[in-house]
Amino acid sequence: MRPDDANIAGNVHGGTILKMIEEAGAIISTRHCNSQAGEPCVAALARVERTDFLSPMCIGEVANVSAEITYTSRHSVEVQVNVMSENILTGAKKVTNKATLWYVPLSLKNVNKVVEVPPIQYARKEQEDEGKKRYEEQKLDRLETKQRNGDVILPVINPEPHTVSYSQSSLIHLVGPSDCTLLGFVHGGVTMKLMDEVAGIVAARHCKTNIVTASVDAINFHEKIKKGCVITVSGRMTFTSNKSMEIEVFVDADPFVDEPRERYRAVSAFFTYVSLSKEGKPLPVPQLLTETEDEKRRFEEGKGRYLQTKAKRQAQMQQAAQQ
Repeated sequence: MRPDDANIAGNVHGGTILKMIEEAGAIISTRHCNSQAGEPCVAALARVERTDFLSPMCIGEVANVSAEITYTSRHSVEVQVNVMSENILTGAKKVTNKATLWYVPLSLKNVNKVVEVPPIQYARKEQEDEGKKRYEEQKLDRLETKQRNGDVILPVINPEPHTVSYSQSSLIHLVGPSDCTLLGFVHGGVTMKLMDEVAGIVAARHCKTNIVTASVDAINFHEKIKKGCVITVSGRMTFTSNKSMEIEVFVDADPFVDEPRERYRAVSAFFTYVSLSKEGKPLPVPQLLTETEDEKRRFEEGKGRYLQTKAKRQAQMQQAAQQ
C-alpha cells in the first residue's frame, strides 16, 4: 500500500480495498465460467453483500486478497473474498475485510446474453442448500432496492451545518477505456472506489475530522455502465448514531456515445463511516439535523438498519463466546 492509496492520516481508502476485492472476484468468476467448453464470457459484478472493515490497513503494509467460489446457480456465481494485511517489518498479519460478491457471466460475442455457469461440487448437501437460500434472498433484495431508486440530490444554497444539504456531495466522471472490462463496461471496482470517495467527502464535511469506512451495506448494480458514459456519483447522509454515520450513495449514468438515452440509475448502496481523532481513537459524531419529511423518513429507515446490524453483531458475539 502506497501513499496514493490512503487518506491524509495514512489509512488505506475503503474504495481502494473494495476495488481489490472486486478484481479478485472477477478473476476467479471469469476463470470458472470459462473452465468448460462453451461460449467465451466475462464475469460482471451484480451485487456486493454487506462488507465490514474489521481492521484498518495502513501505508507500507502488504495486502493479500484471496477468493473462493461458494455457490453457483444457473446464471450466477457467489464469491467469498478475504483480505489480510501484513506488516513486512514485523511479520504481523491481520484480517481486514471479508466480503461476498455475486457475478453473472456475459458473452464476449453478445454483451446482453448471460451464459450458463458450470456447477461446482459441494462437500456437503447443506452447503448447496445454504447457498441457494442466500441466492434467493439477494435476488429479492436487489428487486426491492431497484424499485425504490427514484431519488435525486439537488443543491441547496447556504445550508446550515450538520444538515443533510450541508454535507451532500457529487462527483462527475467520464468513463474511459482504462475504467472498463473487455466488454467495454465499467469495472465494478472502479465504480465502488468512486462511491467510497464521495461517501468519504460527505462524512468529512459533516464531522470535520479524519474519517474511515466502517462497513458497506449491500451494493446493487442495476444496469451496466458503458464506455463513453458520463456518470454522476451522489452521496447524502441519512442517519447518525453516537459514533457512526450512514451515507446513501447512488450512481446515475448519462450515455452520450453510440446510443443516446435518458439518464438511468446504475448502482446504489449505503456506506457507514466512523470519526477518528489524530491518535486513531473513535470520536462522537455530530447529530444529523433533519429538515424535511423525506429526510426524517430516511433517518428512521437508517436507524432501523443500524439497530438490526447491532443486534446481529451482538448475537454473533454471544454465539462465539458460547463455542
